[in-house]
Amino acid sequence: MRLLFLGDIVGRAGRDAVTATLPSLREKLRLDLVVVNAENASHGFGLAPEMARALFIAGADVLTLGNHAWDRKEIIPYIEGEPRLIRPLNYPPGTPGKGAVVAVLADGRRALVLQAMGRLFMEPLDDPFRAIQAELAQHRLGPQGTVQAIIIDFHAEASSEKQAMGHSFDGRVSLVIGTHTHVPTADHRILPGGTAFQTDAGMCGDYDSVIGMQKAGASIRFWRKVPAERLAPAENEATISGLFIETDDATGLARWVAPLRIGGGLEPAMPLI
Repeated sequence: MRLLFLGDIVGRAGRDAVTATLPSLREKLRLDLVVVNAENASHGFGLAPEMARALFIAGADVLTLGNHAWDRKEIIPYIEGEPRLIRPLNYPPGTPGKGAVVAVLADGRRALVLQAMGRLFMEPLDDPFRAIQAELAQHRLGPQGTVQAIIIDFHAEASSEKQAMGHSFDGRVSLVIGTHTHVPTADHRILPGGTAFQTDAGMCGDYDSVIGMQKAGASIRFWRKVPAERLAPAENEATISGLFIETDDATGLARWVAPLRIGGGLEPAMPLI
């Protein structure tokens, strides 16, 4: 199975780049499943329903959120009726939406996509490790299992917590990938048990910025500890950042992992198919 995960979309620049490029990427890389983190798509804060619909039309199979899940209030009724849009599963019981979805591919294969949010330097949510453990107890990975691939989007601040997540579920899932910090890390690899891992996928946005936000407004907050104007996303050419994974049909585990970076100011990278 060929999977593509794209990091946090930030603002219009990121949205436009992804919607323009994803259709051709699906064809060029012969992708079976595309998962996109879209929690910063709406002016850097949250996701609007019409933006989610545009990303699905462009070729995203599943969208994930994060700590900005509820910044656009109109997403609450939308997420209740759209199972392909998921939020962290370790939100308290009664939170709108779901934290996991089983995506059914065109050929009938099934992929479990789930998301959890870290707790170091983040909101004090329920334990993400135990939440994922409980979700995985309902599924079996492999060609004869309930699902043929499992992807975990771990939306977290601390690299240590993300790496602990990867090692905790190594050999049980196809991919553990970090989101939230908007900077692609260079540690993409396959862990000893066969799980693909990257500490952070980076963002789909303008990198001539402070993690996607305009430089001047974001920087002045570190100089002066007084209220400043609302942050606004940088809107020049975006870089699409993500990770390509190919799984082994015999196990559901990773056999190949490669970074993907297109456009903007970062060094380009494209899986060689």
